[in-house]
Amino acid sequence: MSDRRDESMARRSELADPLGRYRRMVEIRLTEDIIKDLFASGLVAGTTHTCQGQEAVAVGVASVLRPTDMVCCTYRGHGHALALGMPPVAVLGEILGREIGCVGGLGGSMHLSDRDIGLMPTMAIIGAGIPIAAGVAWAAQLRGRDDVGVSLFGDGASNIGAFHEALNIAALWKLPAVFICENNLYGEYSPLAATTSVTDIAVRGTAYGMRSQIVDGQDLEAVMAAVGDAVGHARAGEGPTLIEMKTYRFAGHSRSDLATYRPEGELEAWLARDPIVIEGERLIAAGAATADALAALRADVETGVKLAVEAASASPAPGRPEMFRHVTA
Repeated sequence: MSDRRDESMARRSELADPLGRYRRMVEIRLTEDIIKDLFASGLVAGTTHTCQGQEAVAVGVASVLRPTDMVCCTYRGHGHALALGMPPVAVLGEILGREIGCVGGLGGSMHLSDRDIGLMPTMAIIGAGIPIAAGVAWAAQLRGRDDVGVSLFGDGASNIGAFHEALNIAALWKLPAVFICENNLYGEYSPLAATTSVTDIAVRGTAYGMRSQIVDGQDLEAVMAAVGDAVGHARAGEGPTLIEMKTYRFAGHSRSDLATYRPEGELEAWLARDPIVIEGERLIAAGAATADALAALRADVETGVKLAVEAASASPAPGRPEMFRHVTA
């Protein structure tokens, strides 16, 4: 697997370049689009959750972390895996249940993982990664290392006990942790206002004496600046930060959800703030790219994603003995 690791590390280094970050956001979008098509074609077992519209958060977070920092995220984790450096074929192979997948086709859409890039297993249980990230941060603290534990979770997870327990202990022990709420306005099919007593999740950090911030999650540079500051704070031994990313998922919650529960005009308003369009316009305005160059980049990424689907589809499914490979007694 050393070749896979080398490829992942090379992909991670691409995020140092503005065009590399833009390319990764496009890759996430196109990969998620094709995953929806694969599911509709009956090629994906179980369920799947995509993150179109939230690419700036994934790429912005990955851009400021080290591979030795550990990231805990949710079942909507394909974008984070790709952002951190996982090759598309490893993501698609896992979702298709093939040996070429990141965990050999045993985990599926909701359970991606690769320690080499700092991705802890993505989790299907709401909020499960929040206390685990605190534990990762505690381990780093005990070992005298300046690595950081990062948890990404949805707005609905801020209502469960694990959120409050983790934030409390992280603040008390000044753990090197960053808690990032991807507030996309919906907990599954329920709007935030129907389930949550506050409009801004970030205010909950103040209850634990924790620095907190609200960030435009559609703006890649704003995400990078906020996460970079929080990570630096954590590495310096100054404790945790709660960041609320105001973002939006363009697709439904999962599978074939058409999101008919959204009020009229809401999706269109957020599509007008597409993070890929925002970053593309910024690159053009700065003279870093032309519209034609970005169109060519998109076409190149699209070709790469299609080739990844072909390679993943050609990989065999794991055999029955694989169920017991990682089971001990």
